Amino acid sequence: MWRYDDTRAALRDALRLSRAMTYKSAVAGLPLGGGKGVIVLPPEPMAPRRRRDVLLDFAETVQALRGSYVTAEDVGTSARDMQVIAQGTTHVSGLSRRRGGSGDPSPFTALGVQAAIAASCERAFGSASLKGRSICVSGLGHVGLPLAKGLLRAGATVLASDIDRSKRDVIRSAGGRWVAPGKALAQAVDVLAPCALGGVITDESLAELQAPVVAGAANNQLAADEVAELLADRGILWAPDFVANAGGIINIAVELEPAGYDPARARTRVGGIGDTIREVFDEASTSRTTPLDAAMRLAKRRLDEAGSG
Repeated sequence: MWRYDDTRAALRDALRLSRAMTYKSAVAGLPLGGGKGVIVLPPEPMAPRRRRDVLLDFAETVQALRGSYVTAEDVGTSARDMQVIAQGTTHVSGLSRRRGGSGDPSPFTALGVQAAIAASCERAFGSASLKGRSICVSGLGHVGLPLAKGLLRAGATVLASDIDRSKRDVIRSAGGRWVAPGKALAQAVDVLAPCALGGVITDESLAELQAPVVAGAANNQLAADEVAELLADRGILWAPDFVANAGGIINIAVELEPAGYDPARARTRVGGIGDTIREVFDEASTSRTTPLDAAMRLAKRRLDEAGSG
């Protein structure tokens, strides 16, 4: 749920995000496809009643797809919104544990991103330990904030930024350092973790980067696939976003299993994201290609296997 310049921009975003979801599920080895629903917000703020009506309209669309698409919480929506959508369709996940769901998937996304950061540090610096590593988290939303707190618990020095300045006191009280949003990309840190909206790394912004590793939660971090080559040319190790941020969908997949939801099983599987990142880096090194190309090859290989199975 987001504000777009026009419906064409929303459509382009939905197509990009659905592609990323397809690759995300495939790389994670999940028996799921990939899809993304986009709700275009009006320019003016919505009253609660209007928001409810919009969510129920979306629920009708989801229900009409008869289970080929299952919606869940994402940017601009909340667990409470999912409860509203559940009034109009049964094809909704991430409801509260009390209602038989797995709850907010964001902490699991953060857990997976932290595993991806550790694996990236292992490749770049020779150790997966985050103790003493400096990491800039750009975006302190549902995923960025728990990620920042998890990194602090792991002993990292965390710099953080967000367009919402009220997050400044939150991150400072947790032990992190505040950075102005416009300066996040240029921080001289070990790892840059983009956790806001996508398209942040462009031909132009690439020149600002000082971090030798980029690994974060944001979808579609690269403004274009070609930027992956430019990162490699600069010697910057990039963890493909659709691999690093798969923790939420992995958690949802556990919810959908016949045995029912088990948070311990979900945490174990989300921790496997680190091994998947290592596999991607190994493939990229062997093939002398970018991590993006290696991850897409892995995704397509698993999609082909699923199609022929």
